[in-house]
Amino acid sequence: MALENLISVTFTQDELNQLTQGIRIIREVLSGKTINLTAEQRSQYGRIANQNKLIVDKAKNYMEQYPDWIPRFLDKEEFDRDYTSRQQIESHVQQLENLSQQLVDTKTLLDHDNYTNSLSFYRMMRFLAKENEPGAKTVYNDMKVLFNKTSTTPAVDTDTEV
Repeated sequence: MALENLISVTFTQDELNQLTQGIRIIREVLSGKTINLTAEQRSQYGRIANQNKLIVDKAKNYMEQYPDWIPRFLDKEEFDRDYTSRQQIESHVQQLENLSQQLVDTKTLLDHDNYTNSLSFYRMMRFLAKENEPGAKTVYNDMKVLFNKTSTTPAVDTDTEV
């Protein structure tokens, strides 16, 4: 039975160079302007939910209408800079997240195709080793150690024939 190939993708060296260049340019633009939080910090600060975005938008609107009501301890200029920067990067974050997910999904399918084909090759080596094909036993024994039968996640059904 032929295996179903879920995806077939190739990149030219020029395309890979363009991707690398594009990522380098993004890194350069963001250098010194972005932060890497720890997992603990991400948990501490969380993400602003849609309801809270509405609160921020409403507060900004009222601060613009009633500047005398802004507390003296609140730095309105810094608030405005943060607000503007957040708006500027939000769409870029969404685009990059989408592209990242596309790359991860594509890699998942490529990994699946490679793994499925590798299992078929392994099963063929097991069959050929049983048939005493010269050299097949060495390949089979070398690969066999990768399939730990005591593992909680079964990697391959080693009793299934080709």
